[in-house]
Amino acid sequence: MWRLFNWLKPKDADQPATLRRESGLLNSARPNEDAEDATRHALRQLESHLFSWLLDATPAQINQDTPHEPVIRQALQERIADNALVELPRQPAVLPKLIRALSDENVSRHELSEIVLADPALTDQLLHVANSPFFLPGEQHIESVEQAIFLLGINGVRSVASAAVLRPMMTARNSQEALFAQRVWRWGLACARAAELIANTRGADGNTFFMVGLMPSLAYITLRREVARLYKSEYPGEVMDPAVVRSALRHCSWATAQIIATKWDLPPRYHAYLLAAERPAPHTEHTPLNDGIILGTREVLRHAHQRNLPEEHLITALQLDKNQFQSIRDALLNMLRDPSRPNAG
Repeated sequence: MWRLFNWLKPKDADQPATLRRESGLLNSARPNEDAEDATRHALRQLESHLFSWLLDATPAQINQDTPHEPVIRQALQERIADNALVELPRQPAVLPKLIRALSDENVSRHELSEIVLADPALTDQLLHVANSPFFLPGEQHIESVEQAIFLLGINGVRSVASAAVLRPMMTARNSQEALFAQRVWRWGLACARAAELIANTRGADGNTFFMVGLMPSLAYITLRREVARLYKSEYPGEVMDPAVVRSALRHCSWATAQIIATKWDLPPRYHAYLLAAERPAPHTEHTPLNDGIILGTREVLRHAHQRNLPEEHLITALQLDKNQFQSIRDALLNMLRDPSRPNAG
C-alpha cells in the first residue's frame, strides 16, 4: 500500500529516499527493535490480506506476474514525478475554511454549524456520515446539524465534518469500482478513527490525525482510477488485473497522498505527519497514524471475516499500553459492529 507497513524493515533506513517512498503503508510500521521476526512477517501478511479484500481477489491473483505491471507502474511513476496525475481529486471548496475552524480549539458550535449549513451538499453529507455506526452507534437518528453537534459534541462533529468533506471523493463512479470504493472507505474510516483515538491518548490533535488518517484511502481510490485510465490507453478492452492495481497501491500511495495534500494546500503539519509515518526516525515512538493503520486494518478485516493479524502480533506491533489498547479497540468494535445498518457510510 505504500507498503502500508514499510517501517517494518530496519534496513530500509539505509535505502535512498526514492526507494523508501515506494514502500507500503503497513510496512512503514516499525515494531520495537526487540520485536520478533514473526510479528514483522505477520504484518506483511496483514497487508496482503488487506489487498485481497479491497480488490476482491485471491492472494494468487494479486501476486501473479503480469507483463502489464511494469508498463503501468512506470507510466504511473512518471506521472507522479511530473506531477501529472489526471485523477487527483479537486479541493472541496469549503475545505480551507473548515480546516481553520476545526483547528481552532475555541470554535463555537454556532460557528461550526454556520460553516456546514452554508454548503447544502456538505450538510447532506454530514448528516449521512453522522448517522453511520462509525459515529453514532445506536438507534437515534440525527436530523439536523445542530442535533449532530448536540449529540456528538464539538469534538465528535469535528471528525464527522472531516469525513463528510472527503466522502464524495470516495463515491464510486461506476459499477466496476463500486465494491472497491465501499471497502476502501470503510477501511479508511477505521484507520482514521483509530489514529484519532490514539492521538488523543498521547495528547496530540486527534482531529488532525483523523483527517490525515483518511488520506491513505483517498490515495487508494485515486490510484485505482489512474490505473483504470492507463489501462484504457495502453490495453483498450482489457480488464484490469488485480496484481497491477495492487502494485500501484503498494508503490505509489505515500507519494500520492503527499501530492493530494499539496494540491489541497493542507497545512504543513499534514505533510509532516505523513512523512513521519512513512519514515519514522530510529528509536522513536510510532506516530498515531502508524498505529492507527495497523489497528484499523486488523479490525476492519476481522469484522469482514477476512484473514487478519493474530492477537499476540497485534499487541506486539502497537505502542499502546494494555488499558489504552483495550479502550481504543472497544471503540472500534462498537463502530464496526453493524456494517449492514442503513446509512453505514
